[in-house]
Amino acid sequence: MSRPWPPEPPPLPALTRAECDVIDAYLDALDLLGRINPARGRDTYRGLRAAQGLVAAATRLRDALTLMHERGESELHAATLERALRVLDGERRAALVGPPAPRRPDEDGPRP
Repeated sequence: MSRPWPPEPPPLPALTRAECDVIDAYLDALDLLGRINPARGRDTYRGLRAAQGLVAAATRLRDALTLMHERGESELHAATLERALRVLDGERRAALVGPPAPRRPDEDGPRP
């Protein structure tokens, strides 16, 4: 018996190369912040490595936004960028930046 394939994700909206770079760098920064989050961390080395990578992600994000600004792209198309973030699992990734949900008294063991 074979398992059914997962549903196809919705297509990404059309983005400029600079918008793609902004989204990619933003999501990289979110992922790194999630790894740095002390409420979810497992060890200091993992957090240290993520913090070091955050500098590069922030630089890439700054550079992508600078390029857009220099090209005269003065507006962010929030609805389009929001759709792209949702398709790329931005909600789950952003949730890792905040504190985890409170544990129930009957829960044991480490968090995932």
